[in-house]
Parts: sequence; C-alpha cells; structure tokens
Amino acid sequence: MKLLKDILYKVRLVGVIGSTNSSVSSIAFDSREVERNGLFVAVRGTASDGHEFIEKAIEKGAKAIVSDVLPENIISGITYIQVESSKRALGFIASNFYDNPSSKLKLVGVTGTNGKTTTTSLLFDLFQKLGYKVGLISTVVYKIGEKEIKSTHTTPNAIRLNELFSQMVEEGVEICFMEVSSHAIHQGRIEGLNFTGGVFTNITHDHLDYHNTFKEYIGVKKAFFDGLSKDSFAITNADDKNGMVMMQNTKADVVTVAKKSDADYRVKVIENQFSGLQLAINGTEVWVKLIGDFNAYNLVSVFAVAKQLHEDELEILTQMSLLNNVEGRFEYIKTKGNVIGIVDYAHTPDALKNVLQTISNIRTGNEKVITVVGCGGDRDKTKRPLMANIACKLSDKVILTSDNPRTENPSTILEEMQGGVEALDYKKTITISDRKEAIKTASALAEENDIILVAGKGHENYQEINGERFPFDDLEILSETLKILDK
Repeated sequence: MKLLKDILYKVRLVGVIGSTNSSVSSIAFDSREVERNGLFVAVRGTASDGHEFIEKAIEKGAKAIVSDVLPENIISGITYIQVESSKRALGFIASNFYDNPSSKLKLVGVTGTNGKTTTTSLLFDLFQKLGYKVGLISTVVYKIGEKEIKSTHTTPNAIRLNELFSQMVEEGVEICFMEVSSHAIHQGRIEGLNFTGGVFTNITHDHLDYHNTFKEYIGVKKAFFDGLSKDSFAITNADDKNGMVMMQNTKADVVTVAKKSDADYRVKVIENQFSGLQLAINGTEVWVKLIGDFNAYNLVSVFAVAKQLHEDELEILTQMSLLNNVEGRFEYIKTKGNVIGIVDYAHTPDALKNVLQTISNIRTGNEKVITVVGCGGDRDKTKRPLMANIACKLSDKVILTSDNPRTENPSTILEEMQGGVEALDYKKTITISDRKEAIKTASALAEENDIILVAGKGHENYQEINGERFPFDDLEILSETLKILDK
C-alpha cells in the first residue's frame, strides 16, 4: 500500500477532490486491470480514451482517479485528482509507486531510427563480459541478468517499465540498457525515470504514420535529451546531420562519436568482410565479428558508453572482440555451393540502404545480389516506394513481397512499393505476395557465390495478417530452402 500524496510527488496537479492521505494498493491505466482499493489513471490513447472508463474502474474497486478532466459524475468516497497531463503523470506515479527503481541502478537509454536494438544488445553482452549483472529492455527481449522475459513493445508502458526496474534492483542488477522509442517519449512512458546517460544513433524517415511530420519526429527524439540531467552523459552521432540538433538544449555532458567527422571517439573501418570488421577506435585497432559500416557506428557508441561508465579502454576492446552479432541483424548462412543467405531487420529506407551498401562493399562484383523485401501494413506509407527504389538500385534482382500486412491488403502495399521502381528496373523486379514463396524463389534463382538478402523482419518469428499472428521465421525458411537446393 502506498499513500496517494507520496506517489503524486512531482506530478503537476490542477485540483483535488477528496483526500490524498489515503493509501492505494495498486496502479492501472487499463480499467480491466484495476484492483480493489487501486488507483486508476485515465490516459488518452491512440485507440481509446481512459476517461470513458472511469466509472468502470470505480465499479472494479478503484478508490482514486487521476485524469486530465474531472468527470461530470463525482462519486462520494472516491478521490479525484486532476492533472495537467495524465500520460505524463502516469510515469511519475509508476516510478514513485515502485520506490524510484531507476535511481537505484545505472540506466542508459538508446534512441534513434536505426541501431537501437544492436547497440543496447551489444552493451548488455559487453557489460556481462566485464563482470556486471545487467538488465536489458529491447525490441527483441527483456533481460534481468540471465533471465529472459518476452518483449511486447520496444519500450514498455510506464507501469511495466518500473515493475521491471524494481525486479532488476531486487535481483542485484547494476546497469540497465534500454531502447527508447519515439512513441514511448511522446506517450510519456519514460517520465519519472532517472537516466545515467543517453545515446543518439541516427534519424531517418520512419513512423510518419504516427508523427505527422519529420520535424515532429525529430522534436520527439530531441525531447529525450532535453530531459537528461546535468549529472548524466549524452552521446551523439556527429556524422548525422541532426546529431548536434539533438544536443541543443540538453543539460547532460555531450560526447560525440563519428566515422567521418572530428569527434571525441572516432572509428575507422580498416577491413570489412563477411567474417567481421577490422576497426580502429581512437587509433587502437580491434577485430570484431560484426559486419558493415553501420555496425562501426554501433560499436563506437558502445565503446563511448563503456568509457563514460569509467571502464578500462584495453579491457573494453578485448571484450568487444568477443561480441557476437545480434539476432535478426545481418545474420547469415553459407551453403556448400557458396551461396550466402542474409536475414536482416532492415525495415526503413536508410537501414535497407546500409545493409545493401555493406554487401556491395564486400562483394567481388562477379555474383548476383538477390533482395527479398516488403513493407509492413498500417505503418508509414511514404517509405514504401523508397524501399523498393533502394532495393532496385543496389541489387541485381528484387522480389517484392509481403511483410506484416496487419489490417491492410498486401496487394495495395505492393502496388505502393512498385511506385518506386523506375522503368529501367522493371525487368529485375518480381512481385510475389506470399513471403515463403518469395524466399523459395530467391533461393531457386541463386547460383554459386550469389548473395540473398531477406529484409524487413529479422528476429520476428511471426507474420501478422488481419490481426492474427502466424508462425513465420525468415532465417528458418531461408535455411531450409537453401539446404534443399544444396543437396
């Protein structure tokens, strides 16, 4: 049980009806999850408005209500708390309810369009190797030390986040690395959290189905760094044209990383092969198992975080050389006939371009690059023609296919992708709606030394069609089809 007045600390109040000296047993923003003597926070979401469920929450046993607007029907014995923003208030309330767990460990947030999952996952693995008990909040999985919890969102809701941090503290976690999505920032899920540091990877066009404009998208990402304290650090990619924009109003200690520009931590790619990268970070060479220029940026950010957390430079580099690739990020297999199959999560134009340019930098030019790519339904439509255009420009053969159509007609998505195919690229493009058939076709077209890229889903082991999820694993299907052809 927690006193209302205690869990309302730092919440901007407009007015109160009733007493805040009473205790509540739990907190919820979904009326279905309200418990007896609990607190219900009415949040306006994208699909529903919690204010419409206040009476249902009271029927379920809520004794206190937090809302942007007071309901017309005021029930005796219930405490009503009006706030400036209930979605922002929820973050502070959740943090206070769980005794501010993020202040009891070192929390580093990573945000940007591409590279969040790879950077956080590499940091988790690195600090485990450095001897720490570590937590992870990522798109792929949540981890508390060795314990894995299925991931539901890139960044969970505020209650779930603080619950996870509380578990981490109880189990002795010292450092936690978490992805910070633009949705989470905008929806107030990270309010009330105490960040030791933040990392900006890059920003390209994405999520414009949610954020109305690219400017708004930048502003939301920037808000994360605006909110960092003077005791924290902020690492930014100086090669990204918006890298320093992110830092304009931050109180944090700003640290830069770059491959092309002058920076506090500079990385140089000496050698780039399918077996790994030879890098020089601030002049010191290190061999890593990851591939591609985009991973050079991820790795120098990892190095910078470790340095900001006062780890020994030689030990950092030694352990970095042992890090493995992240699931669904440039995972590759090789057949007896030397066909290379690559699976990658690339689902934005820039990410796809990065992966294909990496392949282009490594290939000899005597082989074909066959790209299988689709775009998700109910998401940013502006990137569909761009994805197809990039695939055509940097591949010898392109198979446009379905990704996660969700509630959209796959044919409509594919038509919009085809809008980006220029006339001179028509002959190299095939459209196969069925993703499994598309992968099989790519495998059948491949000859000795050819390279197949299956992009868009990466670690995801499902396809979402009309609100239903069906088992589907790109790597599994690609491996099986190539194995059959290898016999």
